[in-house]
Amino acid sequence: MVKRIAVLFFISINISVYAQLGGESTYQFLNLVSSPRQAALGGKVITNFDYDVTGGLYNPASINPLMDNQLALNYSSYLGGVSYGTGSYAYTWDRHVQTFHVGVTYINYGTFDGYDESGNSTGTFTGNEAALSFGYSYQVPFSDFYVGASGKLITSKLEQYNSIGGAIDVGVIYVNEKLDFHAAITIRNLGTQFTSYADLNEKLPVEVTLGLSQSLQYVPIRWHLTFDNLQQWPIGVSNPARATTDLDCNQTQEKVGFLNALMRHTILGAELFPEAGFNLRVGYNFRRAEELRIVDQRNFSGLSFGIGIKLNKLRFNYSHARYSGASNTSFFGLQIDLR
Repeated sequence: MVKRIAVLFFISINISVYAQLGGESTYQFLNLVSSPRQAALGGKVITNFDYDVTGGLYNPASINPLMDNQLALNYSSYLGGVSYGTGSYAYTWDRHVQTFHVGVTYINYGTFDGYDESGNSTGTFTGNEAALSFGYSYQVPFSDFYVGASGKLITSKLEQYNSIGGAIDVGVIYVNEKLDFHAAITIRNLGTQFTSYADLNEKLPVEVTLGLSQSLQYVPIRWHLTFDNLQQWPIGVSNPARATTDLDCNQTQEKVGFLNALMRHTILGAELFPEAGFNLRVGYNFRRAEELRIVDQRNFSGLSFGIGIKLNKLRFNYSHARYSGASNTSFFGLQIDLR
């Protein structure tokens, strides 16, 4: 019983920033942002179609020849001492076969002290999860559409419990080079557990995301508009802490209206000088802001920003995301051109 509680404790940490969707599926680490660039733009951006090889982790349709022989390594010291990171590499076979992509995502929950029902120490234990992915994208002949898919092998160890699973991601991206406009949709984490933690099969965190982005004609800015978690509507529930009480002690619960529900699916981002060697990025995640805000206190939850710097064959990326008054995260990334 205590060990099962430990497993649930791990899972609750893993999904702490997805409070309204928490507890509904396993392997929630698969939906964490994959790179500093993505994090700086608010998270879940799927419309980048360029050199950023990490983009293939979130939208396999974005895999393209510009990623050829690019290696990216990203690391974040996450909330509560949790650390996670990603790695990506792409290789273009030739102009007919085009580009293959391989990636890895891992998360380490650190070391915990274990105790039995009587409070006696049982030693320390750890938890970690990882996913290895292989992806490929294909341009639909005589069109501006690209379709892509990736397969993922997932492993998880939580205390003495182990689980292995598999999933696929599919995506479509439309690239209009004349207007410099991109539109994309992804369906991620379609799969199952091959072996479960304690003979109880759990669902994977399926996620449907829609994204739009475009570079402005006369200003060096690219805007990003993303709608995430479209597989579920609404994703918000009333917060008991925000209930109001009138003079007759009648309590009225918070109402989550249509506009509020829509905004919780919305992420905004902007990238200044997207084609230059130095980039500035800023994003705003409305759901994070709404779920982590404190009543009558401004703490800038949901806000994120970052930079990118290119030096010869190296690209350095950094982002800082605001979660609450008590916690923020930084994400570091390095991309190396091996050509």
